[in-house]
Amino acid sequence: MLFNPSTYDPKQFDDTTRRLLRATVDWFESRGKQALIDSYIDRAWYGDFLEFAAKEGLFAEFLTPSSADGDKRWDTARIAELNEILGFYGLGYWYTWQVTILGLGPVWQSENEAVRARAAKLLTEGHVMAFGLSERSHGADIYSTDMILTPTADGGFTATGPKYYIGNGNVAGLVSVFGRRSDVEGPEGYVFFAVDSRHEAYHLVKNVVNAQMYVSEFRLEDYPVRAEDVLHTGKAAFDAALNTVNVGKFNLCTASVGICEHAMYEAVTHAHNRVLYGRKVTDFPHVRRELTDAYTRLVAMKLFSDRAVDYFRSASPEDRRYLLFNPMTKMKVTTEGEKVIDLMWDVIAAKGFEADTYFDKAAKDIRGLPKLEGTVHVNLALILKFMANYLFAPTEYAPVPTRLDASDDEFLFRQGPARGLGAIRFHDWRTAYDAHAHLPNVARFREQADGLCALLLEHAPTAEQQQDLDFLLEIGQLFALVVYGHLVLEQAELTGTEPDLLDGIFDFLVRDFSAHATELHGKTSTSEPQAAWALSQVRRPVADAERTAKLWARVEALSGAYEMRP
Repeated sequence: MLFNPSTYDPKQFDDTTRRLLRATVDWFESRGKQALIDSYIDRAWYGDFLEFAAKEGLFAEFLTPSSADGDKRWDTARIAELNEILGFYGLGYWYTWQVTILGLGPVWQSENEAVRARAAKLLTEGHVMAFGLSERSHGADIYSTDMILTPTADGGFTATGPKYYIGNGNVAGLVSVFGRRSDVEGPEGYVFFAVDSRHEAYHLVKNVVNAQMYVSEFRLEDYPVRAEDVLHTGKAAFDAALNTVNVGKFNLCTASVGICEHAMYEAVTHAHNRVLYGRKVTDFPHVRRELTDAYTRLVAMKLFSDRAVDYFRSASPEDRRYLLFNPMTKMKVTTEGEKVIDLMWDVIAAKGFEADTYFDKAAKDIRGLPKLEGTVHVNLALILKFMANYLFAPTEYAPVPTRLDASDDEFLFRQGPARGLGAIRFHDWRTAYDAHAHLPNVARFREQADGLCALLLEHAPTAEQQQDLDFLLEIGQLFALVVYGHLVLEQAELTGTEPDLLDGIFDFLVRDFSAHATELHGKTSTSEPQAAWALSQVRRPVADAERTAKLWARVEALSGAYEMRP
């Protein structure tokens, strides 16, 4: 179930993709663990990786849609695969790729053929890109920007203002920058435009983080913006910003998976070969429980993320279900990644601080992913917009198959206006649960999911509670678990996941639902009927000693299964 460089063969992809993925793994493995660790500790810019990517044409092949180059494609399945690989070797390597994706979003959504051609050429030459949205004073608040474009007599503008938290801002061949016109009020004044970081009016201030990656602060001072540099104006610029984030934040889930996988090999190998008090560490029941819990959570992360890819690739103006599954990958999968690392860290303890381990880096880096592309709270609030239709108003869709076909995901760059989320309909979530009702913990969790529906029908949040975000976010956590289990079950059905493993996943989902119900019980604004409901939903998962033993055997087999070359 886990990515293992020693046995990796992405045979599900075409020959070009397969070669590039394997070449990326081989580059990291030949470089070796010590070089990986040293460059992380020294905060060394990963120029050697970018040289490799440029030589192989890696970013150009994976990040150029067919509309810009008919020999290439934007394929979310293989992009997700590379996310996992880069996360496996280090967040910094993933980050430079991630912010290139974000920088390209407004370009590939634009009808400006000159900039599109320029971006395709820069990718072919091995350049990376940047996304100039955030600002120090406003964060990623699109409604507020201090980047001001002043009209000039020739029909262009001069741009002056700051940007902050901008990855690749030190070397980007093209920076997609968001600003507003000085002479137009409101949404019609928004502008997205292309900037060259090598221009004399582009002033690089500093790297704002203490890390390998360069997360820049820069400032434009009377930067000349020609008419041919403009990507979007007015409301279209606003939509381009949101739709770019839709594309980009999906990548966080598989990066989190990769980080956890590498850390798990290290943690299990260390614990299984360490003796304390005359016993193997992994002979202690609590250690087995924690490592098994970490493993099942990691497998669930993979199952959910892989299935979400299919909905992304099958999206259309008539099927926008991906807009729920996307913040789920961002919010739920990445926070599960934190839990996975914490569970393993409780086992390996001081080993998790050692400089010569990957785990030490994973423990730091895993914290960043839930906080990128919108906080957990922002994404939870977004998820709530879909809850009513998802739970209570299912509709029919043609089945979405596994999408590993070598086709271009062109809809992602014509998503249209970023509105109407509350009107999106979903297929019936109960179908997947019914198909696995024979598994004890799936059945038990289904009781809790039905209980959530009963709460919303019988004791719905009052008008006052709907203004209490602290209360609503706990409802959002309960709802997110239902969605999470839904796609896990769909992917398990498609891939033939063993019943014992699937039941083990729902063991922790039952416990998590109980924990969030308990949290809801304790909220100050929870009414007495709602509090009584919350306590009624606390369940124990169904225990099964044989299943537990089988799951532990899976975890135990990870000991020594992979170790990065020195």
